[in-house]
Amino acid sequence: MRIAVTIFLTDETITPTRLARELEQRGFAGLYLPEHTHIPTERTSPYPAGGDLPREYGRTLDPFVALGQAAAVTERLGLGTGITLVAQHDAIDLAKQVATLDHLSGGRFTLGLGYGWNVEEAADHGVAWRGRRELVRDRMALMRALWNEEPTAHQGEFGSVRASFAHPKPAQKPRGPVVGPRTLVGGAAGPRLFAHICEYADGWLPIGGRGLGESLPALRAAWADAGRDPAALQVVPYAVFPTAGKLDHYAGLGIEEVVVQLPPAGESEVLRALDGYAAFLPAARGTV
Repeated sequence: MRIAVTIFLTDETITPTRLARELEQRGFAGLYLPEHTHIPTERTSPYPAGGDLPREYGRTLDPFVALGQAAAVTERLGLGTGITLVAQHDAIDLAKQVATLDHLSGGRFTLGLGYGWNVEEAADHGVAWRGRRELVRDRMALMRALWNEEPTAHQGEFGSVRASFAHPKPAQKPRGPVVGPRTLVGGAAGPRLFAHICEYADGWLPIGGRGLGESLPALRAAWADAGRDPAALQVVPYAVFPTAGKLDHYAGLGIEEVVVQLPPAGESEVLRALDGYAAFLPAARGTV
């Protein structure tokens, strides 16, 4: 099982370059970064985990800039977002950012995307909250049009683009209906989410990984009904606090990658956490 990490990198934490080098040297599979452009001080959206919103949410680095730095100092480390708030981006600009990062990293990028939870943040981007899922779906279709090898137009409910020359292309080749980098969709289990995963993604990025034994059969059934290759479905539990038992449970479900949570801290604390997680790496567990 591959072990990747996620962390809220901020202006107060370990730097992207230092962390990326350490991850690659230690044998971790990847680095996934979250995204928040800003956190309005006046908000009614409750923090999903409960309690006060942690300080790091309002201090996050731009994930694409930080991952670009990480890509430049590594050769094998996977690079991902967890998650990109697609509804808050101009789709044409985002398609260029994604394709450039995937191209320059040699196909190491994973686009983890989702719908968000902070109503006020999204509203400042002009996002109508109840329609954000369909907005994301439409923007993903527009980006796929730009990532196609041949100039392809897109006319959608929320946006359009003419058939265009748009390079670089993502390094990863099309597979089934998916065009572009490895694409994972975050969100709570349910028919609507699973339908979108089957339509335009490689799999699911479930936060915390709870309840997978009950939800995975439904996703696999939807995947099969959509005519997708059963062997191609990827499920990557995200922001996990690992234990040996938990990882064994995931392995029994056929899961091949887990993203563990690092503290949003300075260099010494983050490196101590990596030392603790080293026991879960494949070499330490006697697996490949």
